Amino acid sequence: MKQYEPDRLTPAEVAAVRRSFRKSRSAMTRRSVLRASAGGALAVGGLGALSGCGIPAAGKTQGGVSADDHSATEKEIDFSNWPEYIDTDDSGKHRPTLDAFTKRTGIKVKYTEDINDNDEFFGKIQPQLAAGQPTGRDLIVLTDWLAARMIRLGYVQKLDASNLPHAYANLSDQFRSPDWDPGRAYSYVWQGISTVIAYNKKALDGVEVKSISDLLDNPKLKGRVGFLTEMRDSVGMTMLDMGKDPAKFTTDDYDAVIARLQKAVDKGQIRRFTGNDYTSDLTKGDFAACVAWGGDIVQLQSDNPDVGYVIPEAGYMTSTDNLLIPNKARHKTNAERLIDYYYEPEPAAELAAYVNYVSPVGDVKPYLAKIDKSAASNPLILPDKAMAAKSHAFRSLSSKEETAYQQKFAKLTGA
Repeated sequence: MKQYEPDRLTPAEVAAVRRSFRKSRSAMTRRSVLRASAGGALAVGGLGALSGCGIPAAGKTQGGVSADDHSATEKEIDFSNWPEYIDTDDSGKHRPTLDAFTKRTGIKVKYTEDINDNDEFFGKIQPQLAAGQPTGRDLIVLTDWLAARMIRLGYVQKLDASNLPHAYANLSDQFRSPDWDPGRAYSYVWQGISTVIAYNKKALDGVEVKSISDLLDNPKLKGRVGFLTEMRDSVGMTMLDMGKDPAKFTTDDYDAVIARLQKAVDKGQIRRFTGNDYTSDLTKGDFAACVAWGGDIVQLQSDNPDVGYVIPEAGYMTSTDNLLIPNKARHKTNAERLIDYYYEPEPAAELAAYVNYVSPVGDVKPYLAKIDKSAASNPLILPDKAMAAKSHAFRSLSSKEETAYQQKFAKLTGA
């Protein structure tokens, strides 16, 4: 694999870190209070360091660098994930699917909820990876755009397909071959994320919302519309509405989307751009309609019958959180066994029933129905073929594009 200079955080990405310090997306569950993830784990001093000089370029490394694999003699895995992104029992002390994996295999999992923001976590592990040193982690979960960066920089190991028979067979077609990891050579999906239009029926008061155009152009919604601070979601949804393909767009296409959104900002149509805190605006009715994440909407609907969602005819955006094995991981084979375990239908169903995001396992529905019939019939958790056909992914960006596009979006949102 070609070597690359480590990416530095753009000003827009540093602003995203700051936003995550206050609020950021985390998986929601029926057993937890709706809240943003604990972004406060990032110290203020650390923010200053990121802002002042970017991520230090500690060196280069070649992709797929492995340590001696101690899986055969050390029955353990160090697994880093986002807060509340795995099934937990009612006591909050046990994680049933992980416990079942350990009981079956004898492999103990040290599970740490230390990923509160993609950029923050990248800043934590990048110096070690750039220096060719182990991170102390065997398995990590990162959102697709950062997973793409990690692969591009050569920071993660190629997976051994012989250890992943269930993953290979059961991965949903929707997620099988992203442009940043064709054939899933370096990653597998943990959960999928659908970006849709959500609304508060009471706040709409009879106004019909079916498209992004309705959000941007209907004067009856002026000042009561929300978009997300996640660039790929807000830009991607608007791009689809404009008849452009987020997987193939040009810079001119991107600039046209920014111009359209800027027009809506200037005339006061968009109330604000938000992180996960849009859930509060939506439930209170401050947002009559907004761009939203499907997993959140499943939870909001369980508490508020006025909350609904729309899949625009133009389509919707899909992204993924992904399992990767960083360079120099000490227990690579054990980590691959855990990835494969979560592609068995039973544990996949237990996980989906708890986190309520999109399961990447294609044949999970009958198993999920045994646990929760409403979840099994919810297209926000298990998209049917018609809905899946409307899903679109944002294409991978070069480092130059990432910097330029994020700067333009930051200017739009006031970040």
